[in-house]
Amino acid sequence: MKHYLFLMIFIFLFYSNASAQDVALLANSNVILNIVPSKTDARINTANTPHFVTYNPTIKQGKLLLFLPGTNGIASKGPKDLFSTAIDQGYYVINLSYINTPAIAQICKGNTIVENSNCAEDFRNRRVYGTTPFSLISDASYDAIVNRLTKLLIYLSETNVEGNWGRFLENGQPKWEEIALAGQSQGGGMSAFIAKTHRVARVIDFSGGWDYSAKNKIADWYFNDSKTPLDRWYGTYHVKEPAASTIIKTYKAMNIPENNIYAFDLEVPEGKKAHSNGIRNLAFKEQWVALLGKGN
Repeated sequence: MKHYLFLMIFIFLFYSNASAQDVALLANSNVILNIVPSKTDARINTANTPHFVTYNPTIKQGKLLLFLPGTNGIASKGPKDLFSTAIDQGYYVINLSYINTPAIAQICKGNTIVENSNCAEDFRNRRVYGTTPFSLISDASYDAIVNRLTKLLIYLSETNVEGNWGRFLENGQPKWEEIALAGQSQGGGMSAFIAKTHRVARVIDFSGGWDYSAKNKIADWYFNDSKTPLDRWYGTYHVKEPAASTIIKTYKAMNIPENNIYAFDLEVPEGKKAHSNGIRNLAFKEQWVALLGKGN
């Protein structure tokens, strides 16, 4: 009865503070918000499909899990079972909507990497931070992943006060120590890229990208020093995905501890792709729990 009363009070307060169009669903005590990026920064008009935000106010929540989808990924269609597992582990969850096309592999190849061996790093810098020029993609500076995250956190801190989102901000910027990063494919590579330059709570690279600096040579940025301690790094891949051997090379280059690398090997359901199976197959829940650790 007490739990029911608490939930009713929360629902009243929640709807009092959040605009109705942001609220998609409130079920099983999980709050779900769908927030278009342009609502947080009026300059944004590309990749303006909603950010997906979810948490459970009845569970002691701690850190934020920021998930970055892969190429062509849509935040609202992200891996819900994985997100539910993260909530149970004590996380708030954001699946960020960002420009994820074209992929690095579509641009940084052939003569392009002959002319610029740092193409992949330059590409990722532009898409993540937006502060350095890179003419081969049209991402504006305000389209950058970090700006989108920052503006979303500020928006949530103002409109969803009960969520206490301000604790993930410090001096108007993401408080990285309170944020765990995860992502699939291109998003896994973006998560790893951020973890190199910021000390984050944890980073989980699900079948991250395969950047090259020359033919058959993985990109130099994988070998860069990491601000995030190596024991906080995790990587996964499916043994049947085409780029598995290259992904393993990138994990070794990043010095991810061997015990923190997970080789998923369950049969891939018919019609599904091995590349994305690691974030979609609920049969991997035990591994997800180990990868996520405790968020609170």
